[in-house]
Amino acid sequence: MSIDFTIIEVNDLHSIKEFIEFPVQLYKKCKNWVRPLDSDIEKVFDPKQNKMFTHGECIRWILQDQNNKTIGRVAAFVDHKAKNVNEQPTGGFGFFECINNKHAAFTLFDTCKNWLENKQIEAMDGPINFGERHQWWGLHVDGDHRPVYCMPYHFKYYQEFFDAYGFQIYFKQFTYRTKFSIDSLSEIIKWKAQRLLNNSEYKVVHFQKNNSEKLIADFVHIYNEAWVKEIPGIDGISEQQARDLFHTLQPIMHEKLMWFAYHNNEPIGFFIMLPDLNELLQHINGKMTLYAKLRFIYYKHIQKNKNALGLIFGVIPEFQKRGIEAAMIYEFSRSGFDANFPFLNLEMNWIGDFNPRMSHLMEHIGASIYKTHHTYRKLFDETKEFKRSVIIK
Repeated sequence: MSIDFTIIEVNDLHSIKEFIEFPVQLYKKCKNWVRPLDSDIEKVFDPKQNKMFTHGECIRWILQDQNNKTIGRVAAFVDHKAKNVNEQPTGGFGFFECINNKHAAFTLFDTCKNWLENKQIEAMDGPINFGERHQWWGLHVDGDHRPVYCMPYHFKYYQEFFDAYGFQIYFKQFTYRTKFSIDSLSEIIKWKAQRLLNNSEYKVVHFQKNNSEKLIADFVHIYNEAWVKEIPGIDGISEQQARDLFHTLQPIMHEKLMWFAYHNNEPIGFFIMLPDLNELLQHINGKMTLYAKLRFIYYKHIQKNKNALGLIFGVIPEFQKRGIEAAMIYEFSRSGFDANFPFLNLEMNWIGDFNPRMSHLMEHIGASIYKTHHTYRKLFDETKEFKRSVIIK
């Protein structure tokens, strides 16, 4: 007997609430799931807050059963600026959540596929974000641990749905974890770092709030040189956007979690880390009410974060393979000997399997794979050859 499902576009207050609240019920018995801030989800779909709308479009749906109960959700999107960097025009979908029902999951997948095909799209990646790669990206397939801030946690049965529908792994994403300690670094890392730091042309410094304007400008320069020019589909960032970002992060940032490298006083690399906010948000029910803010402040100052999140690593191409990464890692690892440095562990989120150089670096700092996510791709014409993500040399 067939089951009737109804797909509903999210376009009013009621459907928005269903979209936000559905995972809360779905994961209520999962000890490691952390409810995101509602505002963090909603800003993805707000043209006033998400710059992707200037060159892209998105839509989202909820899925309901014959009793009008929500049993799934999903969003689909097209970045018109980046869709043609592949051999076939490629769109994306994300924020997929579903009960353990294959027909329901396939209904959600089909809805995304049909919408994208109407936009002359020939493939879809997912689950991904309509925005920055370090957020809401990939299907969590291994490592039953609490997710880091703004990254997804998923049921194991989701992978079965993706495989059965014909998705293929486009790339794997590894979250590495290690302790803050000089002792965890390999002798090669120490040697590379000390050799570089003994050269007066190079220096490594941590972020300082009283010098924030210069460091923000340096961040923008490195980001646009190291990321935008190297990885297709990555948008550049302006100084105002970076300034807004750092202003948002100011209440939680720790100066010795942000490091910058220079050659003859010119910025060439950065390593940006943040406290993992999910350690604090697990005590808050998705909304920053007055009570929630008081709880947040309490846990921030009394419990304190134990984990730092490695957000982004960048070195300008001409200075890669010279030990810049080693020098920054060496310097921040020394911070662990400071009695006022509160962090014990570092999680590097995330490193793609298309970047073996960074994976190799993780091994040298004593880090091991803690969690794995998959980014899948589905070619609508299955007679075409599927190709995985290009390896960064």
